[in-house]
Amino acid sequence: MEHLRETEELRQLIRESVTPFHTVAAVERRLAEAGFAQLALRDSWKLEAGGRYYMKHHGSSIFAFAVGAHYRPGDSFRMAAAHTDFPALRIKPSPEVSREGYRQLNVEVYGGAILNTWLDRPLSVAGRVVLRSGEVFRPEVRLLDVGRPVLTIPNLAIHLNKEVNKGVELNRQTDMEPLAGLCGENAGEERFFLDFLAGELGVPAGDILDFELGLYNTEDSCYVGLGEEFLSAPRLDNVTSVQAVLSAILSPGREEGVNLAAFFDHEEIGSRTKQGAGSNLMNMLVEKILLSLGAGREQFLRGMEDSLLLSVDVGHGLHPNYVKKNDPTNKGILGGGIAVKEAASQSYATDSEAIGIVQQLCESQGLPYQKFVNRSDGTSGSTLGSIASAMLPVRTVDIGVPLLAMHSARELMGAQDQRSLTELVKAYYRIG
Repeated sequence: MEHLRETEELRQLIRESVTPFHTVAAVERRLAEAGFAQLALRDSWKLEAGGRYYMKHHGSSIFAFAVGAHYRPGDSFRMAAAHTDFPALRIKPSPEVSREGYRQLNVEVYGGAILNTWLDRPLSVAGRVVLRSGEVFRPEVRLLDVGRPVLTIPNLAIHLNKEVNKGVELNRQTDMEPLAGLCGENAGEERFFLDFLAGELGVPAGDILDFELGLYNTEDSCYVGLGEEFLSAPRLDNVTSVQAVLSAILSPGREEGVNLAAFFDHEEIGSRTKQGAGSNLMNMLVEKILLSLGAGREQFLRGMEDSLLLSVDVGHGLHPNYVKKNDPTNKGILGGGIAVKEAASQSYATDSEAIGIVQQLCESQGLPYQKFVNRSDGTSGSTLGSIASAMLPVRTVDIGVPLLAMHSARELMGAQDQRSLTELVKAYYRIG
């Protein structure tokens, strides 16, 4: 099977996106290379019609927008949002544990991870570290990706746990501590991880003030299936959406209005943070863009009436071994194209007018799509669409590629679905 360009670009971004901070750094590199100009929220902006810009926020969220060459005050916004975070294990402060000759780390669970999928994996460490500087209010911040397997969480042998195949509940505190090495005979055992960090960064251990570090699965993605129909990879939730939205904002867009791409952090823990979709950040950004283009509050309110938001996040694919877990008539099939997610509860943003627009876009571009709804007697995860649209009330629809093994340390998608998602977001930004 010929590998599609969009899927290969996704594989590369997955390799780089080992934490939300690294996802933002990868997105920023691509935006800068494409000529997008960097802005800061604290500065006064002088935006121009035809200009392309981006803004980072607290290191783990980033926003990019393109102003139409024929922009007029009051024109609409076309917005698409994805999230940069994924379920994982995060390292606690003072994490060193020495026990029975082994070195281990004290970690906590971030988001709704399937814990047993993290066992027996080659794990590395990445995130950001804060160092002392000459200015108290401006400590030095560095990104770190160890880039090689340094940790693992071994399973207990079946001989010692004969009921393991009947199912084992893992304790988040005691069962998930990864092995980091063997205890040495030298002093300083109590700070072995801090010393390791200092060596990786090339700084004295005393210069490390704090860190936000997580574990990630170092295994590379690969094609699976007799015809390589599937892509198996870590972090498909939600790098698939980041790649699709990024590719679209980098492509030529419409001549009127403003196209905006939002990449929020903290979706996996509820979005209600300063860099999450539950903040007032997008509202502030949209208003600042309009004010900088000479529009006033009246034009801001008028423009929102015709604006749209795509909430782009993965959906649940039908598992052939668990067919009854799905709604009988609205199922997401891997390889079946874009999943349009609906829920009467509004856990997915359900707006029939916006969904009708998406359907017509798919049909005009020859893109396969399918509708997904949860079983009436069950629930599944929510996403950022309803949260973001409550803060900025515009027509919204939730879309994404269907996955199997969602929130596992390794997930599965239809290899061709990435192209469908990418082409839809491109058409959404391009067609007037």
